[in-house]
Amino acid sequence: MSERGERHRDEFAAMLRSWERHLTAANRSPNTIRSYLEAGRILADWARADPERPQSFPGLTRDHLQAFIVDEQKRTSAGSVANRYRSLQQLYRWLTEVEEELPASPFTRMTPPTVPEQTMPVQDDDVLRKLLKVCQGKDYVQLRDTALIRLMFDTGLRRAECAGLTVEDVDMQDDVVHIMGKGRKPRSVPFGKKAGLALDRYLRARAKHRLRDLPDFWLAQKGGLTGRGIADVLQRRSEQAGVEKVKPHSLRHTAVDQWLDAGGTEGDAMRLFGWKSRQMIDRYAASRQDKRAADAKKRHSPGDRV
Repeated sequence: MSERGERHRDEFAAMLRSWERHLTAANRSPNTIRSYLEAGRILADWARADPERPQSFPGLTRDHLQAFIVDEQKRTSAGSVANRYRSLQQLYRWLTEVEEELPASPFTRMTPPTVPEQTMPVQDDDVLRKLLKVCQGKDYVQLRDTALIRLMFDTGLRRAECAGLTVEDVDMQDDVVHIMGKGRKPRSVPFGKKAGLALDRYLRARAKHRLRDLPDFWLAQKGGLTGRGIADVLQRRSEQAGVEKVKPHSLRHTAVDQWLDAGGTEGDAMRLFGWKSRQMIDRYAASRQDKRAADAKKRHSPGDRV
Protein backbone atom coordinates (compact mmCIF):
# COMPACT_ATOMS: atom_id res chain seq x y z
CA MET A 1 0.00 0.00 0.00
CA SER A 2 1.20 3.52 -0.78
CA GLU A 3 2.40 5.89 1.92
CA ARG A 4 -0.75 7.99 1.32
CA GLY A 5 -2.99 4.95 1.83
CA GLU A 6 -1.19 3.95 5.02
CA ARG A 7 -1.53 7.48 6.39
CA HIS A 8 -5.27 7.53 5.71
CA ARG A 9 -5.67 4.07 7.20
CA ASP A 10 -4.09 5.47 10.34
CA GLU A 11 -6.55 8.40 10.31
CA PHE A 12 -9.54 6.04 10.34
CA ALA A 13 -7.98 3.78 12.98
CA ALA A 14 -6.87 6.67 15.16
CA MET A 15 -10.35 8.22 15.09
CA LEU A 16 -11.95 4.91 16.04
CA ARG A 17 -9.51 4.49 18.94
CA SER A 18 -10.40 7.95 20.20
CA TRP A 19 -14.11 7.23 19.86
CA GLU A 20 -13.69 3.98 21.76
CA ARG A 21 -11.98 5.86 24.57
CA HIS A 22 -14.86 8.37 24.65
CA LEU A 23 -17.50 5.59 24.73
CA THR A 24 -15.69 3.78 27.52
CA ALA A 25 -15.44 6.99 29.57
CA ALA A 26 -19.17 7.53 28.97
CA ASN A 27 -19.79 4.11 30.58
CA ARG A 28 -21.38 2.61 27.48
CA SER A 29 -21.86 -1.15 27.65
CA PRO A 30 -19.27 -3.43 26.00
CA ASN A 31 -21.90 -4.67 23.52
CA THR A 32 -22.81 -1.10 22.52
CA ILE A 33 -19.15 -0.16 22.06
CA ARG A 34 -18.55 -3.29 19.99
CA SER A 35 -21.54 -2.54 17.75
CA TYR A 36 -20.60 1.12 17.27
CA LEU A 37 -16.98 0.36 16.42
CA GLU A 38 -17.97 -2.38 13.99
CA ALA A 39 -20.12 0.11 12.05
CA GLY A 40 -17.23 2.57 11.99
CA ARG A 41 -14.81 -0.06 10.70
CA ILE A 42 -17.23 -1.15 7.97
CA LEU A 43 -17.66 2.44 6.83
CA ALA A 44 -13.87 2.95 6.86
CA ASP A 45 -13.34 -0.19 4.76
CA TRP A 46 -16.00 1.02 2.30
CA ALA A 47 -14.22 4.37 1.95
CA ARG A 48 -10.81 2.73 1.52
CA ALA A 49 -12.14 0.53 -1.28
CA ASP A 50 -12.30 3.53 -3.61
CA PRO A 51 -9.34 5.98 -3.59
CA GLU A 52 -11.65 8.66 -5.01
CA ARG A 53 -13.63 8.73 -1.77
CA PRO A 54 -12.49 10.94 1.12
CA GLN A 55 -10.15 8.98 3.33
CA SER A 56 -11.29 10.23 6.74
CA PHE A 57 -14.57 10.26 8.64
CA PRO A 58 -14.88 14.08 8.67
CA GLY A 59 -14.27 14.13 4.93
CA LEU A 60 -17.25 11.91 4.09
CA THR A 61 -20.32 13.91 3.05
CA ARG A 62 -24.03 13.14 3.26
CA ASP A 63 -23.91 11.85 -0.33
CA HIS A 64 -21.11 9.44 0.58
CA LEU A 65 -22.98 8.16 3.63
CA GLN A 66 -26.18 7.70 1.64
CA ALA A 67 -24.23 5.74 -0.98
CA PHE A 68 -22.73 3.61 1.79
CA ILE A 69 -26.18 2.82 3.19
CA VAL A 70 -27.44 1.85 -0.28
CA ASP A 71 -24.48 -0.50 -0.73
CA GLU A 72 -25.13 -2.03 2.69
CA GLN A 73 -28.78 -2.62 1.80
CA LYS A 74 -27.63 -4.72 -1.15
CA ARG A 75 -25.45 -7.01 0.94
CA THR A 76 -27.00 -7.43 4.37
CA SER A 77 -30.30 -7.48 6.26
CA ALA A 78 -32.52 -4.46 6.84
CA GLY A 79 -32.03 -4.79 10.60
CA SER A 80 -28.24 -4.75 10.28
CA VAL A 81 -28.36 -1.71 8.01
CA ALA A 82 -30.57 0.13 10.51
CA ASN A 83 -28.20 -0.72 13.36
CA ARG A 84 -25.21 0.59 11.40
CA TYR A 85 -27.10 3.75 10.51
CA ARG A 86 -27.85 4.44 14.19
CA SER A 87 -24.27 3.62 15.20
CA LEU A 88 -22.83 5.99 12.62
CA GLN A 89 -25.24 8.69 13.74
CA GLN A 90 -23.57 8.46 17.13
CA LEU A 91 -20.09 8.58 15.56
CA TYR A 92 -20.90 11.79 13.70
CA ARG A 93 -22.67 13.25 16.70
CA TRP A 94 -19.44 12.78 18.63
CA LEU A 95 -17.38 14.27 15.78
CA THR A 96 -19.70 17.28 15.66
CA GLU A 97 -20.70 18.01 19.25
CA VAL A 98 -17.72 16.74 21.23
CA GLU A 99 -14.69 16.90 18.97
CA GLU A 100 -15.98 19.81 16.84
CA GLU A 101 -14.41 18.26 13.75
CA LEU A 102 -17.49 19.26 11.72
CA PRO A 103 -19.86 22.24 11.87
CA ALA A 104 -22.87 19.92 11.45
CA SER A 105 -23.49 16.19 11.18
CA PRO A 106 -24.01 14.87 7.64
CA PHE A 107 -26.81 12.75 9.12
CA THR A 108 -28.90 15.88 9.63
CA ARG A 109 -32.08 15.55 7.57
CA MET A 110 -31.08 12.08 6.36
CA THR A 111 -33.92 9.54 6.42
CA PRO A 112 -33.22 6.33 8.36
CA PRO A 113 -33.55 3.08 6.40
CA THR A 114 -36.89 1.34 6.70
CA VAL A 115 -37.00 -1.90 8.67
CA PRO A 116 -39.96 -4.17 7.85
CA GLU A 117 -42.00 -5.01 10.93
CA GLN A 118 -41.10 -8.46 12.19
CA THR A 119 -43.19 -10.63 14.46
CA MET A 120 -41.34 -11.48 17.63
CA PRO A 121 -41.33 -15.24 18.35
CA VAL A 122 -43.38 -16.26 21.38
CA GLN A 123 -43.26 -19.72 22.96
CA ASP A 124 -46.55 -21.31 23.93
CA ASP A 125 -47.03 -23.07 27.26
CA ASP A 126 -46.77 -26.54 25.70
CA VAL A 127 -43.23 -25.85 24.44
CA LEU A 128 -42.18 -24.51 27.84
CA ARG A 129 -43.63 -27.57 29.60
CA LYS A 130 -41.69 -29.88 27.24
CA LEU A 131 -38.47 -27.97 27.90
CA LEU A 132 -38.95 -28.24 31.65
CA LYS A 133 -39.89 -31.91 31.44
CA VAL A 134 -36.55 -32.90 29.89
CA CYS A 135 -34.81 -30.98 32.71
CA GLN A 136 -36.53 -33.00 35.44
CA GLY A 137 -34.19 -34.68 37.87
CA LYS A 138 -32.03 -34.07 40.89
CA ASP A 139 -28.52 -33.85 39.45
CA TYR A 140 -26.74 -30.52 39.28
CA VAL A 141 -27.21 -29.81 35.56
CA GLN A 142 -30.90 -30.70 35.63
CA LEU A 143 -31.52 -28.40 38.60
CA ARG A 144 -29.47 -25.60 37.02
CA ASP A 145 -31.22 -25.80 33.65
CA THR A 146 -34.67 -25.88 35.27
CA ALA A 147 -33.86 -22.77 37.32
CA LEU A 148 -32.30 -21.04 34.30
CA ILE A 149 -35.29 -21.61 32.01
CA ARG A 150 -37.84 -20.69 34.66
CA LEU A 151 -36.03 -17.49 35.60
CA MET A 152 -35.62 -16.38 31.99
CA PHE A 153 -39.24 -16.73 30.93
CA ASP A 154 -40.52 -15.54 34.31
CA THR A 155 -38.49 -12.31 34.34
CA GLY A 156 -37.70 -11.68 30.66
CA LEU A 157 -33.98 -11.18 31.33
CA ARG A 158 -31.78 -10.61 28.31
CA ARG A 159 -29.25 -13.38 27.71
CA ALA A 160 -26.30 -11.16 28.69
CA GLU A 161 -28.14 -10.01 31.83
CA CYS A 162 -28.82 -13.59 32.86
CA ALA A 163 -25.25 -14.71 32.17
CA GLY A 164 -23.91 -11.73 34.13
CA LEU A 165 -25.77 -12.54 37.34
CA THR A 166 -23.69 -13.02 40.46
CA VAL A 167 -24.71 -14.81 43.64
CA GLU A 168 -25.22 -11.45 45.35
CA ASP A 169 -27.57 -10.31 42.55
CA VAL A 170 -30.16 -12.96 43.39
CA ASP A 171 -32.09 -11.97 46.51
CA MET A 172 -33.87 -15.06 47.80
CA GLN A 173 -35.24 -13.12 50.76
CA ASP A 174 -37.35 -10.74 48.67
CA ASP A 175 -37.55 -12.95 45.53
CA VAL A 176 -35.94 -10.42 43.22
CA VAL A 177 -32.93 -10.27 40.90
CA HIS A 178 -30.81 -7.13 40.64
CA ILE A 179 -29.52 -6.49 37.13
CA MET A 180 -27.10 -4.17 35.39
CA GLY A 181 -28.93 -3.75 32.10
CA LYS A 182 -28.29 -2.08 28.77
CA GLY A 183 -26.63 1.30 29.01
CA ARG A 184 -25.29 0.32 32.46
CA LYS A 185 -28.70 1.01 33.98
CA PRO A 186 -29.57 -1.01 37.10
CA ARG A 187 -33.02 -2.44 37.68
CA SER A 188 -34.65 -4.99 39.96
CA VAL A 189 -37.08 -7.65 38.71
CA PRO A 190 -39.21 -9.87 40.97
CA PHE A 191 -39.62 -13.57 40.19
CA GLY A 192 -42.55 -15.86 40.92
CA LYS A 193 -43.06 -18.77 43.29
CA LYS A 194 -42.15 -21.57 40.86
CA ALA A 195 -39.03 -19.76 39.72
CA GLY A 196 -38.13 -19.15 43.37
CA LEU A 197 -38.55 -22.85 44.18
CA ALA A 198 -36.34 -23.82 41.21
CA LEU A 199 -33.71 -21.27 42.23
CA ASP A 200 -33.71 -22.52 45.82
CA ARG A 201 -33.14 -26.11 44.66
CA TYR A 202 -30.38 -24.98 42.32
CA LEU A 203 -28.60 -23.00 45.04
CA ARG A 204 -28.50 -26.05 47.30
CA ALA A 205 -26.90 -28.04 44.47
CA ARG A 206 -24.57 -25.14 43.64
CA ALA A 207 -23.30 -25.13 47.23
CA LYS A 208 -21.76 -28.56 46.52
CA HIS A 209 -20.19 -27.56 43.19
CA ARG A 210 -16.37 -27.56 43.14
CA LEU A 211 -16.44 -23.96 41.80
CA ARG A 212 -18.98 -22.73 44.33
CA ASP A 213 -16.66 -19.92 45.52
CA LEU A 214 -16.84 -18.16 42.17
CA PRO A 215 -19.12 -15.09 42.11
CA ASP A 216 -20.96 -16.26 38.96
CA PHE A 217 -24.49 -17.39 39.74
CA TRP A 218 -24.65 -20.00 36.97
CA LEU A 219 -21.79 -22.49 37.05
CA ALA A 220 -20.61 -24.82 34.28
CA GLN A 221 -17.78 -27.36 34.43
CA LYS A 222 -14.94 -24.90 33.92
CA GLY A 223 -16.37 -21.63 35.23
CA GLY A 224 -19.33 -19.32 34.96
CA LEU A 225 -21.95 -20.06 32.31
CA THR A 226 -21.55 -17.55 29.47
CA GLY A 227 -24.18 -16.10 27.15
CA ARG A 228 -23.06 -18.61 24.52
CA GLY A 229 -23.41 -21.33 27.14
CA ILE A 230 -27.01 -20.30 27.86
CA ALA A 231 -27.83 -20.53 24.16
CA ASP A 232 -26.22 -23.99 24.07
CA VAL A 233 -28.31 -25.14 27.05
CA LEU A 234 -31.51 -24.09 25.31
CA GLN A 235 -30.47 -25.70 22.04
CA ARG A 236 -29.63 -28.98 23.74
CA ARG A 237 -32.86 -29.00 25.76
CA SER A 238 -34.90 -28.11 22.65
CA GLU A 239 -33.43 -31.11 20.81
CA GLN A 240 -34.17 -33.40 23.76
CA ALA A 241 -37.74 -32.08 23.98
CA GLY A 242 -38.32 -32.51 20.25
CA VAL A 243 -39.30 -28.86 19.72
CA GLU A 244 -38.02 -26.18 17.37
CA LYS A 245 -34.89 -24.51 18.73
CA VAL A 246 -35.81 -22.10 21.53
CA LYS A 247 -33.54 -19.07 21.52
CA PRO A 248 -32.83 -17.03 24.68
CA HIS A 249 -34.51 -13.92 23.31
CA SER A 250 -37.73 -15.80 22.57
CA LEU A 251 -38.09 -16.44 26.31
CA ARG A 252 -37.89 -12.67 26.84
CA HIS A 253 -40.54 -12.14 24.15
CA THR A 254 -42.71 -14.72 25.89
CA ALA A 255 -42.38 -12.96 29.26
CA VAL A 256 -43.37 -9.63 27.70
CA ASP A 257 -46.29 -11.16 25.82
CA GLN A 258 -47.65 -12.87 28.93
CA TRP A 259 -47.24 -9.67 30.94
CA LEU A 260 -49.31 -7.73 28.41
CA ASP A 261 -51.87 -10.55 28.13
CA ALA A 262 -52.35 -10.43 31.89
CA GLY A 263 -53.12 -6.71 31.71
CA GLY A 264 -49.72 -5.40 32.81
CA THR A 265 -49.23 -1.71 32.13
CA GLU A 266 -46.80 -0.43 29.53
CA GLY A 267 -45.12 1.87 32.07
CA ASP A 268 -44.41 -1.06 34.38
CA ALA A 269 -43.20 -3.09 31.41
CA MET A 270 -40.62 -0.44 30.56
CA ARG A 271 -39.21 -0.62 34.09
CA LEU A 272 -39.33 -4.41 34.43
CA PHE A 273 -37.84 -5.24 31.04
CA GLY A 274 -35.31 -2.40 30.93
CA TRP A 275 -36.50 -0.17 28.08
CA LYS A 276 -36.04 3.56 27.66
CA SER A 277 -38.29 3.89 24.60
CA ARG A 278 -41.94 3.07 23.96
CA GLN A 279 -40.84 1.89 20.52
CA MET A 280 -39.67 -1.39 22.02
CA ILE A 281 -43.02 -1.96 23.70
CA ASP A 282 -44.75 -1.44 20.36
CA ARG A 283 -42.44 -3.99 18.73
CA TYR A 284 -43.02 -6.60 21.39
CA ALA A 285 -46.74 -5.92 21.66
CA ALA A 286 -47.08 -6.50 17.91
CA SER A 287 -46.19 -10.18 18.39
CA ARG A 288 -49.79 -11.10 19.14
CA GLN A 289 -51.57 -7.79 18.98
CA ASP A 290 -54.28 -9.15 16.69
CA LYS A 291 -55.01 -11.99 19.12
CA ARG A 292 -55.21 -9.62 22.08
CA ALA A 293 -57.53 -7.32 20.14
CA ALA A 294 -59.79 -10.24 19.21
CA ASP A 295 -59.90 -11.48 22.80
CA ALA A 296 -60.76 -7.99 24.03
CA LYS A 297 -63.50 -7.74 21.42
CA LYS A 298 -65.04 -10.99 22.68
CA ARG A 299 -64.98 -9.72 26.26
CA HIS A 300 -66.42 -6.33 25.41
CA SER A 301 -68.47 -6.88 22.27
CA PRO A 302 -70.81 -3.86 21.82
CA GLY A 303 -73.49 -6.02 20.25
CA ASP A 304 -73.81 -8.15 23.37
CA ARG A 305 -75.02 -5.14 25.34
CA VAL A 306 -78.25 -4.72 23.37
